[in-house]
Amino acid sequence: MEFVVRTWSAGARLGSMQLAAGVQMETPTLLLLTRKGLPAFIPPDLLQNLHPDARACQVSPLHFLDSPSASIVETAGGLHKFVSMTGFGMVALARDSLMDESNGEASSKLGAAFETTSGRRVVGPAKYMEIVNACKPDLWVSLPDEVPTWAAEKRNRLSVDRTLQWLDHCLSLQPAERGNRCLGVVVGSASLDERIRSAEQTATRNVVGFSLGGFGLGEDASQRALQMDAVIAKLPKEKLRHTSGLGLPEEVLQAVEAGVDVFDSIYPFMLTKGGYAMTFPLNMENSPGNLDTQPSASELAYIGSDSAKMNLRSVAYRLDKSPLVVGCKCYTCQRHTRAYIHHLINTHEMLSQTLLEIHNTYHYLEFFKAIRDAIKADKFLAFRNWFTSTRKETRVHSPASKSPTLVLH
Repeated sequence: MEFVVRTWSAGARLGSMQLAAGVQMETPTLLLLTRKGLPAFIPPDLLQNLHPDARACQVSPLHFLDSPSASIVETAGGLHKFVSMTGFGMVALARDSLMDESNGEASSKLGAAFETTSGRRVVGPAKYMEIVNACKPDLWVSLPDEVPTWAAEKRNRLSVDRTLQWLDHCLSLQPAERGNRCLGVVVGSASLDERIRSAEQTATRNVVGFSLGGFGLGEDASQRALQMDAVIAKLPKEKLRHTSGLGLPEEVLQAVEAGVDVFDSIYPFMLTKGGYAMTFPLNMENSPGNLDTQPSASELAYIGSDSAKMNLRSVAYRLDKSPLVVGCKCYTCQRHTRAYIHHLINTHEMLSQTLLEIHNTYHYLEFFKAIRDAIKADKFLAFRNWFTSTRKETRVHSPASKSPTLVLH
């Protein structure tokens, strides 16, 4: 893996990342969320032409604990060949949806506990690296021990010590012939001192980049900004920086301003599952000029939509012949209408999720492209200020009640 920083704008940086699979991408960029190496609803043939930036995927090694097993993937020649995605980059990382709130003493020598399809499993560095080495990813993130912000000081300190020990163990199990492809995890939860210690110690290891762990686990935005700035100040500027758990556009912009290069996010997937299409504006020049001509917040709330997303389940779109977003060049918007997708959703057709995920993934990749364009033009701060001003919380009155309802974009 090769990474080069090209230019900066207000803390944000534009880079170029070359993966071992021959995939070259500009950063900041998004890794596509996958289940066992493939996006949830988009088939590989459509993924090939979805978007020029749809070339790298995030995969969890935990998906290969049971079926299919790591030995099956290894026999197939690695994950790229197993899922027929040889032209794509694969980044392996494990992150748990349920954090262990115990003191962690009992399992400290065994590994981290993860929620899997076969129940809660403890995975140690040896098992983790067995799966990673079988998958042969372009990059892999070391095994983390992440704890939420409410974890006790003792538990948090143990988390940092354990993550560093596991990093050393994982590095010792990395095949020498495949080269160094490890991103070391930086943890520390709510403690600024522990995050700094974790960053300083991880920076001394032989890694190609860093994964900022423990975010999106209960911290507030101002706390996150302080911690990110402090951690990144301790990391080498020439190495790649990745983070998990930050999916909302505002969170992405905050991390980009701090200097993060690569993201993975469940945001497009969750909107797709809910029957929503992304609609938020993407550049300052083409943003709506006269807000008086736009639907009011109360009108949007009545149909379950807002200025950032559209609820395609609503009967309001039953006869709407418009594309999801006027001017969008994705496969869905070029070929289908809101009315058709509304029909597919309400008749429980699987095609609805495929078409929605294509649009939502395309729209979100366009958001990252807009960020890179703003950095190139040295207008990132202006772009962030404009974007967040269009996404402020709006208080509206629900049609069924006189009490105000908070609509979050």
